[in-house]
Amino acid sequence: MAEEVWPDAEPFSFEGGKTGVLVVHGFTGCTQSMLPLGKGLADAGFTVLGPRLPGHGTSVKDMGTRKWQEWTGEAEKGLEELLGRCDKVFVTGLSMGGTITCFLGERYPDGIAGLMPINAAVAKLNPLMPLTQYAKYVLKTIPGVGSDIKDPSAKESCYDKVPVAAAAELHALMKVTRRDLAKITAPILVFASREDHVVPTTNGPYILERVSSADKELVWLENSYHVATLDHDKDLIVRRCVEFINAH
Repeated sequence: MAEEVWPDAEPFSFEGGKTGVLVVHGFTGCTQSMLPLGKGLADAGFTVLGPRLPGHGTSVKDMGTRKWQEWTGEAEKGLEELLGRCDKVFVTGLSMGGTITCFLGERYPDGIAGLMPINAAVAKLNPLMPLTQYAKYVLKTIPGVGSDIKDPSAKESCYDKVPVAAAAELHALMKVTRRDLAKITAPILVFASREDHVVPTTNGPYILERVSSADKELVWLENSYHVATLDHDKDLIVRRCVEFINAH
């Protein structure tokens, strides 16, 4: 039986012009963290799609049963839909959503007009991460990583625990994505928070150095923690994304 989805975790979409943007949320979070960015892009006239990744916005138990291919598959479905309806399609995502942004950029080098990963996890996460593939047989969950936000008035809808099996899946996705970064040729705008308690800040420069894109830029977010799309720099992210899309 399908699990009930949280009210603020439902997928979102906004009808706009012939330029489409896929907006992908992060690990243990949901579409709620991406809605301000989605709305900002829609206000700029773009057609926007924000899928809910399987196992997110339901229950920790549900998430623990999912494979990384289900997450990338759901994002890919949204991408294919936009490619069928729009002249140009861009992809942005937060955290694991940023990882998936890069993953799609590697697999659709000619289809995607530009990439905008935000605090993407590709190179490094927690040093214990590689152990999750073994720990999943012993440990069921570890403490949550969500709602790392500097702005005290903002809160992320997310799980308070991480299923170890899901962390092992994320580790596998990062590995696959990291290996193929050189396949990215599309223009890329990488966002990285100066202070991030979830994804080490070295990830931003790491991506920038390894992609084959001629057009690439790193934007440092000076006033946000990990969930930058809900933090003090959220309007800056919208502005820079809109400028980037319009330029391409």
